[in-house]
Amino acid sequence: MQQPSIYKPFALITAISLAVGLGAVPALKGYQYTAWIIAAVVAGMLFPSAFTQWGSFDLRNKWMILAIIQIVMFGMGIQMSLKDFSGIAQTGKGVVIGLLCHFSVMPLMGLLLTKIFHFEPEIAAGIILIGSCSSGLASNVMVYLARANLVLSVIVTAMATMAAPFFTPLLMKLLAGTLIKIDFVNMMLEIIKIVIVPIFAALLHDYLKSVTKKGKQLVHVLFIMALLWLIALPLGLFNFLQTNIASAQLMQSMEMIGFLSGAIVVGVLYHALSKRVAKADSIMPYFSMFGIIYFTTVTTAAGHDNLMKVGFLLFIASVMHNAAGYFFGYWLSRLFKLDKNSARTVAFEVGLQNGGMASGLAGGMGKLGTVGLPAAVFSPWMNISGSILANYWRKRPVDDLKNDHEEK
Repeated sequence: MQQPSIYKPFALITAISLAVGLGAVPALKGYQYTAWIIAAVVAGMLFPSAFTQWGSFDLRNKWMILAIIQIVMFGMGIQMSLKDFSGIAQTGKGVVIGLLCHFSVMPLMGLLLTKIFHFEPEIAAGIILIGSCSSGLASNVMVYLARANLVLSVIVTAMATMAAPFFTPLLMKLLAGTLIKIDFVNMMLEIIKIVIVPIFAALLHDYLKSVTKKGKQLVHVLFIMALLWLIALPLGLFNFLQTNIASAQLMQSMEMIGFLSGAIVVGVLYHALSKRVAKADSIMPYFSMFGIIYFTTVTTAAGHDNLMKVGFLLFIASVMHNAAGYFFGYWLSRLFKLDKNSARTVAFEVGLQNGGMASGLAGGMGKLGTVGLPAAVFSPWMNISGSILANYWRKRPVDDLKNDHEEK
């Protein structure tokens, strides 16, 4: 009928209905979140103007994107624990292999794909960007579903996240410096804001669960200092600092102190809230999911025109990039004598990137519709392929494979 007023709303209703309906089928429930991501892409493609601006408010606003990505990372941090870092000694070899594969295979594969497909510079930079980001919580979920080495997965994710402020800007400078302007220090500080600060707040909440009396007193002192700093900033302190501090580097340091102060305040207040609301920790991941759906929709809407031109090629690139991560992550781990379960874990850690971090960095650059576009395409496919591979390996546990080999 060629009637957009009819097919567009019905296409969106179909996508949303599928996402809701999958929750009623036990065998398909694990794909429900992925279906919501696909529904977000459909919404952004069909109604781009509705998801870029509401009246005079720009949904792509830098501070809005920053706040939402911080909520996403805080929700991810809530699933982490300080105890996760205690297993580094036992899994040291796997962690080193996982980190080396992650920060070499994926950015180099991203660079190779830009040479093969000849994307325009900012989209090409976005492919390298998502390849240079750390792994996210999705890898831990897939490892859990696959019954692989969950301890190793959590530690690699945590260490990759902590290493991202240095390695992501370095790799972008080396591999994408000719495509877009990369300011190493600014990107490093941006990653600290969008990743390290919210995770620090979440880990502070975890620390307060078992803190000693002295430790609790110290945290309370830091809380009061941080709160006073945050109150003083809008009351004239910020203007005073801006007027009297000539050094840009010093102003950046003051800004970072403000963000870290915010992390302390949020961590302490959230801990107090979680003591009153027992289900707070289990609810937070839903806020993260909503955040990811939000910037997937906004990124897709902002990049609508580009997606119409290169969307299919971007999808092919995402499949190749993701498959290379699984393949090299697994077989390089086996080459370095890791056991099969650990190799499966490294495959997920290498193959699944933190699309939220990539979107947040692109939003910080003001290039959500170009540099951020690959993240919007890659993320849904990573969730789909990860779920398929996790279920495949879940049905083929390593012990069964060993027994079959011995019988033969």
